[in-house]
Amino acid sequence: MTDAEIVLRKLAVLRDHVSRARRRRPATVDELLSDQDLQDALCMSLLVAIQEAIDTAFHIAADEGWGVPASNAEAFEILARNGVLSAALAREMGSAASLRNRIAHGYATVDLARLWGEIPSGLDALDRYTASVGELLARDAQA
Repeated sequence: MTDAEIVLRKLAVLRDHVSRARRRRPATVDELLSDQDLQDALCMSLLVAIQEAIDTAFHIAADEGWGVPASNAEAFEILARNGVLSAALAREMGSAASLRNRIAHGYATVDLARLWGEIPSGLDALDRYTASVGELLARDAQA
């Protein structure tokens, strides 16, 4: 069974950074492109939020005995195969993991204009991920 305390702590950090990213996203892409400090802050919040999602996915997969994922994207696929996430949300989270890798390992390769446009749907996916994991924890608590 999943260690709810650890997962809840990680989800709290995830939610905090999603909120920060929402606050930091400027009204226009030009504002983002012209402010390196804002780029750094926004990318850091995204990186932390996505990393917490990845960490919780790995943690759940291991605790539930569903296997050890070979990649970040596979962690979300395992959760989908076991009814925690929809297949569509698992794909979205796999894409988020890819973004996390680009931010962490090749910041210069992040297309900031594209990122600006995708932030709202990406943050919504992180919200749906948090809700889905919360539902798993609630089911486990009732068992």
